[in-house]
Amino acid sequence: MKWKAACAYVEEHHRHHDAPQGHQFSLGVRTDDGRLVGVAIVGRPVSRHFDNGLTIEVTRVATDGTVNACSALYAAAWRTARSAGYGRAITYTQGGESGASLRAAGWRKVADLPARPGWDTPNRPRHTLGTENVPRALWEITTHNAPPLPEPGDETRDETRPARRRKRCPECQRPITTAATGRPPRYCSPACRQRAYRRRTHRPDRPTKRSLI
Repeated sequence: MKWKAACAYVEEHHRHHDAPQGHQFSLGVRTDDGRLVGVAIVGRPVSRHFDNGLTIEVTRVATDGTVNACSALYAAAWRTARSAGYGRAITYTQGGESGASLRAAGWRKVADLPARPGWDTPNRPRHTLGTENVPRALWEITTHNAPPLPEPGDETRDETRPARRRKRCPECQRPITTAATGRPPRYCSPACRQRAYRRRTHRPDRPTKRSLI
């Protein structure tokens, strides 16, 4: 699907959302007679904590009610994303939606998220979208080697709180804490990095200056 055509279909058929701001790709599903009955818009994850380069999010799915159209779109979105090298696809459903189309396409529910009073924050001003105070559910589908989702209570519970990953220094075993969106350092300090370098470059069989005199 072309971007503008997919957005126009969403504007006409989606029950509670407008078209998103962008996409990576969009898909459509047609009947045997060529009638367009649904579209799916797939883009980068809205939550910055999931935007690790290996995760894609189905941001919009809109159909005219044709049976099995939603399942076909979710399945096609994952096949396309996986063929492009993505390891995980995520999406959200609102409270009261059963998610039957997602389960039929092989997706699984990860977490039930509480309702939020609004999406406006000091760092990200947002206007009223009409989806405030509505609980949501997070769904995902992954390849066998996809990294695990964050623990419940972390970014799955509050998308505005910076996620943290725990890693230990190979030299002193002290924990290293870094943001999930950044690349964690290998060592906890320059001293540990220097000790590791000396250990790697030390060769007992190499003659020293003292032995050559």
